[in-house]
Amino acid sequence: MPLSSSRKAQSVLVPPIMTTWKGSNTYVNQWNEAKLPFRKQRYDVCVVGAGLSGAVIAERYANLLDRSVLVVEKRDHIGGNCYDFMDPDAGVRVSKYGAHLFHTTYDKVWNYIQQFSEWTPYEHKVIGLVNGMHVPIPVNIHTVNRLFGVNITNEREMTAWLQSEQVHYDHEPRNAEQVALSRVGPRLYRLLFQPYTEKQWGRPPSELGPEVTARIPVRNNYDDRYFGDPYQALPKHGYTAVFEQMLRNNNDNIEVHTSTDYFQIRHSVDCGRTYYTGPIDAYFAHLGWETLQYRSLRFERHVVLHTKNFFQPAFVVNHPYPEAKFTRIVEYKHLPNQPPSNHTVYFIEYSSETGEPYYPVPNKRNKDLYAKYQSMAEKEPNVTFVGRLANYKYFNMDDAILNALNLFEQDTKGL
Repeated sequence: MPLSSSRKAQSVLVPPIMTTWKGSNTYVNQWNEAKLPFRKQRYDVCVVGAGLSGAVIAERYANLLDRSVLVVEKRDHIGGNCYDFMDPDAGVRVSKYGAHLFHTTYDKVWNYIQQFSEWTPYEHKVIGLVNGMHVPIPVNIHTVNRLFGVNITNEREMTAWLQSEQVHYDHEPRNAEQVALSRVGPRLYRLLFQPYTEKQWGRPPSELGPEVTARIPVRNNYDDRYFGDPYQALPKHGYTAVFEQMLRNNNDNIEVHTSTDYFQIRHSVDCGRTYYTGPIDAYFAHLGWETLQYRSLRFERHVVLHTKNFFQPAFVVNHPYPEAKFTRIVEYKHLPNQPPSNHTVYFIEYSSETGEPYYPVPNKRNKDLYAKYQSMAEKEPNVTFVGRLANYKYFNMDDAILNALNLFEQDTKGL
């Protein structure tokens, strides 16, 4: 089902915004200084990448241990894939690399991030457009009642309905297709799981690891929240502001260089220890091995001017049906940490085989290849590989923070 022509007429397709983050005045000065030679000949710690993992490591070493830290970032901004900014036409804060929702069960992570922002409570809810109807995603009682015309009223009935639909195997599910079929059965699989997964990953679920669909919640009640974590919130002034606070230079310990390729400067700087957050296969490119596969995203930006209304009924609307070549539409104006605006902007999201590396492709070929790279990483002296790209593993935001915090504690034990 394509977007309606009336909706299309309301919007203006404009090219993607290529932004350079300016940040606070303090950071502007520091960013400009990045164009000059490094301030020191030697740093206690060098961090490659200014995303979540790198920022946590840099902040901990600088503020807890008073160490000198050099952060180098290939992009022209800090914040990694969390980077957000004010859309210049709509006056709405948007994310350059797609929607990011913070949620966690970890007290340690929640207490840590409180230092860097005020947080606005927000429980994320997703709907999907299926057979011309908006239904809750993940699957819950309302989803099943609307799609199949039944009248389930409680958890016992929903559990019984799911059990009657589920495919039962005499072995543990071996791929993403079998996991989905064992949880929701063929009908929901064909409507929701199969077409969306094929668009998102560019291959059938039967060729993907079981973890792909295992991480999608299925509910036997009316809970329409996407996450069930006790801590769910958005930073009051956006994610970029969080990174500004993490990397601020209160004690002159952190030096940040954006638009800087680590592999071009690595021999120009002396690092006591290096934390590498980039793609692990890029680090070992000199070996000439095959590269790891990633899925990327492409965004089509539409601005609707002079309207106090929304383009769609929720922040995120999934479009699983195969006729749509995109996966979902994101409209940031719905979020509670937005300033008032008389305009809106929405992004149509396409999955892609090329572009920025977002999602490691979990199949046997990549898992076996990563194991080879990992064996080399373990032999690399004074280098720690940290984060999503370096570990070839999808991390939620809280997992990335927790992983970095734990690595820091492990590496500095006894200091």
